[in-house]
Amino acid sequence: MRAMTQRTNPPRKKTVSAARPSPDKPQDRRRKSSKVNRAWLHEHVTDPYVKLAQKEGYRARAAYKLKEIDESCRLLRPGCRVADLGAAPGAWSQYVRRRLAGKGAAPGALPGLIVALDLLPMEPIEGVQFIQGDVREATTLARLHEAVGGEPLDVVLSDMAPNLSGIAASDAARVAHLVETALEFALEHLKPDGALLVKLFHGSGYSQLVRLFKDHFREVRAIKPRASRERSAETFLLGRGLKQPPASMQPLKCLE
Repeated sequence: MRAMTQRTNPPRKKTVSAARPSPDKPQDRRRKSSKVNRAWLHEHVTDPYVKLAQKEGYRARAAYKLKEIDESCRLLRPGCRVADLGAAPGAWSQYVRRRLAGKGAAPGALPGLIVALDLLPMEPIEGVQFIQGDVREATTLARLHEAVGGEPLDVVLSDMAPNLSGIAASDAARVAHLVETALEFALEHLKPDGALLVKLFHGSGYSQLVRLFKDHFREVRAIKPRASRERSAETFLLGRGLKQPPASMQPLKCLE
């Protein structure tokens, strides 16, 4: 009788799979968000321009960006006619109101004109005509043209900025479109020696927008006010003194 042998299977090798990073748990995401919010809040409440705005009655620290540019470039004076695009919550219009009044923010008849426009609502400011609407829509532009009237403007201000998606090409096109909209409006309504101030961002399309300004203005200057946070890519482009405008402005081919 043959001896029976017990068959044993060879031990299986253990395989070690590469560790996969586990997705953040909801509580982890909440902690990160809370840290970011606390950091932003701390920076905001300790910001000297925020404190100054609260002290001087401005609705936002952005007023000091315009104030610095105005004092450096002498944009505004009593009696000016001004359009403020992207005006909400109204800090720029507040500053313009005080400058045009000549003696601060005293109530009463205001020499000059201030027309403000924004997609968002804005609390009233004495002496400022406000239009709520999208500047990219023909009906809104028609209301803006009507409010400005037949007399030319001294200054067009644009603090307009799109909601950024993080996709460079798309965001550059959105910024360019708003800058071109402000420029087209300025070409139609500015005095020959008038000025256009717009907000834009360093990055894709920036040099093309600077070149576009140089095509239409005798003097072009890029300005980064101290009140603009250092980490921000925003800058302001000032065009002054219109060249002979063309019959029609062609869009930027590289940003279409």
